Amino acid sequence: MQDSFRHRRVLLTALISSLIHGVAVAQDEQIPTISVTAPAMNESQDLNATAVDAQDLNALAPATSDTASLLKNIPGLTIQGSGGVSGLPVIRGLADDRLRIKVDGMDLISACGNHMNPPLSYIDPTNVETATVFAGISPVSVGGDSIGGAIIVESADPEFATAEQGSLFKGEVGFFARSNGNAYGDNLKATAASENFSMTYSSSTAEAENYKAGGDFKTQSYVNDVGDHVLDGDEVGSSMYKSTNRSLSFAMRNENHMAELKLGMQDIPYQGWTNQRMDMTGNDSTQINLHYKGNFDWGDLDARAYNEKTRHAMQFYDDKLYWYGSNDGVTFPEGESCTLTGGQQGCAAGMPMDTQGDNSGVVVKGELSLSANDLLRVGGEVQQYQLDDWWDPSGKGMWPNTFWNINNGERDRVALFGEWEAQWNKQWLSLLGVRGEQVDMNAGDVQGYSPTYSPADAAAFNAADRNKTDDNIDLTALARFTPDDTQTIEFGYAMKTRSPNLYERYTWSTHGMSMRMINWAGDGNGYVGNLDLEPEIAHTVSATFDWHDAAQKEWGLKVTPYYTTVDDYIDAERCSGASTGVCTTANTTVTDAFVYLRYVNQSATIYGLDVSGHYPLAETADYGSFTMNGMMNYVKGENDDTSDNLYNMMPLNARLAVAQKLNRWSNSAELELVDAKTDVSWERNEMTTAGYGLLHLRSSYQWKQLRFDVGIENALDRFYNHPLGGTYLGEGKTMSGTAVAWGTPVPGMGRSLYAGVNVKF
Repeated sequence: MQDSFRHRRVLLTALISSLIHGVAVAQDEQIPTISVTAPAMNESQDLNATAVDAQDLNALAPATSDTASLLKNIPGLTIQGSGGVSGLPVIRGLADDRLRIKVDGMDLISACGNHMNPPLSYIDPTNVETATVFAGISPVSVGGDSIGGAIIVESADPEFATAEQGSLFKGEVGFFARSNGNAYGDNLKATAASENFSMTYSSSTAEAENYKAGGDFKTQSYVNDVGDHVLDGDEVGSSMYKSTNRSLSFAMRNENHMAELKLGMQDIPYQGWTNQRMDMTGNDSTQINLHYKGNFDWGDLDARAYNEKTRHAMQFYDDKLYWYGSNDGVTFPEGESCTLTGGQQGCAAGMPMDTQGDNSGVVVKGELSLSANDLLRVGGEVQQYQLDDWWDPSGKGMWPNTFWNINNGERDRVALFGEWEAQWNKQWLSLLGVRGEQVDMNAGDVQGYSPTYSPADAAAFNAADRNKTDDNIDLTALARFTPDDTQTIEFGYAMKTRSPNLYERYTWSTHGMSMRMINWAGDGNGYVGNLDLEPEIAHTVSATFDWHDAAQKEWGLKVTPYYTTVDDYIDAERCSGASTGVCTTANTTVTDAFVYLRYVNQSATIYGLDVSGHYPLAETADYGSFTMNGMMNYVKGENDDTSDNLYNMMPLNARLAVAQKLNRWSNSAELELVDAKTDVSWERNEMTTAGYGLLHLRSSYQWKQLRFDVGIENALDRFYNHPLGGTYLGEGKTMSGTAVAWGTPVPGMGRSLYAGVNVKF
């Protein structure tokens, strides 16, 4: 199997050379927009799913460069703070690798010890056509190797000309600007198509400086000794970013069959990290995505093969010091120099960290109509992932060897699933599914910067059996009961399994500096992996009670209680007894500093309630219609072994909005309310945050092919700390301390005016 995977990667890689960086097609004559989409084959595809409204996607895109934030109005979903284009979705207290996130059908993986390149960072908000969230319980056909739910994000399907048209030429161009952080960007899309062939090019860029909080949260700071790089008291260091995404797709169709080849490329030259000790100083990705779907007499077939290569780099960027010492004639970027007081070990030109990921997958799904009321979905999935994570020597103890954090790490998955859907009668619909999955993992020998850098850790790791195989089972049972036109009840149970990721299992060094480099929690602590980790197994029950008007257009109220228990939950415990001086008895008792942790299996319980609804307030000829929209989320997570609170649980929060529509105008005023976060993880020394309320104003105007959006985020310029924002590490010497003492949360963004325009042609 290894040889076949590598052979396919060679063939797929050869296609990358054909990537064309730009095609722009324009035509003076305005042609109406034509969307070619396949209708849902069965209503049950919406079981336990929430789709982001297309209007919300269009309205939110100019206000953010982070695709994850497009999902913030989904009940039970919040965003964990990260880079400006790399937010991490959290569904009912479970985030990151605990979610199955697919982008255009591809299972993308973070190739970074700090998860700076999560799946949703590979698609720009302006390129998202549909987004669907399965909270908690997800069908086995959606994907496995996850316990918290699934997120499916898609760009637009290929478009073809009708027989009457003969040919189709269309496109769109857009631009946005935001005041806070001086953010700006653009997007372009162009399509040329005949009845049977289609070609589409799209591109997007986004760039921003550091943003400002709603008030001073620190004193003015001088980042370097020269004093020419100053951060004001309200400036959030390391929050700048620049990102470019491009794609070129070719599609062909013949009767009931369509094939599409999409080539993608991403270039992020820098993205600062406010809650990490390092910044992203490069992320280059190339993607090949081959997709086929067809309709046969027996049913439908959907097949996909993809390959993604990532080259990722981290270093200290502008707001973080990346060298120590004065002058010895050894010069580093921006003209700074460093003293070699004891050989090369006396100098550090920062800490270069590099990763390279290679991700290949094949997914095949079939859908068979067994009868007028029974549908069977079957399929298989194969994924091979290879990762190298190495840190070049740079002096000051990081010398003379290359540090191998993960050497030839492998994580390969093979899965088969079957899913039966039955429409028993007008009132009852059921969905039963089972998925079997095998996850094989391995990693090569490692080494420290020198024979004296974590020698015992390296020797123990290299002598251990690192070949791990997990045999995982997923079960899903969902049902929908519709007693009448105004009520719907969905309920179900799922057993979901997730194997550890490569960093959880294979990071090995208990040296303090090395541990501080492994952290996607954003809490500033240091982490080390554990070869003995077992897969997480989650048992979830939930029910959604939905009341609405008969047409489901005027008013609605949804209430969803849920309860999850997780066996072998991968949490963290403080380490002690190592020879490096960081894993000591003192480390286990400190309450007001960063600590060092080891990933371990424990047990956890998560429960909560999601409420959402909408109700018409008024409608007049002069002022249009007014609608009230609301959402409330509550989640509680506990470690059953230690009685500690789980990390990064969002406190009680709510959104209330009044939306107005009048002819081509849409306006809204939204109030965001968040309670104080006091249930925190003492094991991690997680910080508390105060409650707050924010006001957001939005307006849009649609006229033929022109759309204009304008708005104000945090209109009252309130200062606040987002409960999931993490610890502020945005400036200074982040490896030996920061310009801000421990205990400072990352502040949220202050007032920001934004405007966007999009023109279709």
